[in-house]
Amino acid sequence: MKLKVCGMKFKNNITEISNLNPDFMGFIFWPKSKRVFSKKTINISNEIKKVGVFVNQSFELIHEKINNYKLDFIQLHGDETPQFCKRFESYCKVIKVFNIGNDFDFEKLNRFEKVCDYFLFDSKGDSYGGSGVKFNWKILENYPSKKSFFLSGGIEINDLKAIEKIIDYNIPLKGIDVNSKFEIKPGLKDIRKVKELINKMKK
Repeated sequence: MKLKVCGMKFKNNITEISNLNPDFMGFIFWPKSKRVFSKKTINISNEIKKVGVFVNQSFELIHEKINNYKLDFIQLHGDETPQFCKRFESYCKVIKVFNIGNDFDFEKLNRFEKVCDYFLFDSKGDSYGGSGVKFNWKILENYPSKKSFFLSGGIEINDLKAIEKIIDYNIPLKGIDVNSKFEIKPGLKDIRKVKELINKMKK
């Protein structure tokens, strides 16, 4: 199972997290976020996939960020259409985010199957972006797709056993996406906590 650490903001903290070698690191380019990334470069290991996070932003802006920061993935958190996702297929890989509530209709994923590389499931909230709370993971028992996905939304270290139960559903869980529960303040990750998570995931 892969680990994505999202919402990176501060230069030294980015270096420290990079040294722990998570599989993915996420950088938010949505200006309304408390974790918006504004540095000129991203200096991390080439082994770590760089993910740019966007919300209902223009193709031109996203394309510019892909080029400037050499992004491996974009993560689309808004109301982007399948047609919009498809426009990026020759530039980078695409993660499409869906906010999950108890009444979520998995059929809405069908239109995105062929234009995204992964899905990401987060908790349904009042606004775009992460809410820091979990949705009812049991709903994933009914996951009908073969498309691999990331699990997000308020994940903590002590959730790993519950995540193992999701794996037992025999569905294509690619990895987990962590953010607010591993922070000292918005954008500043707690190195000790992330290191502990990585060690437990290895076990």
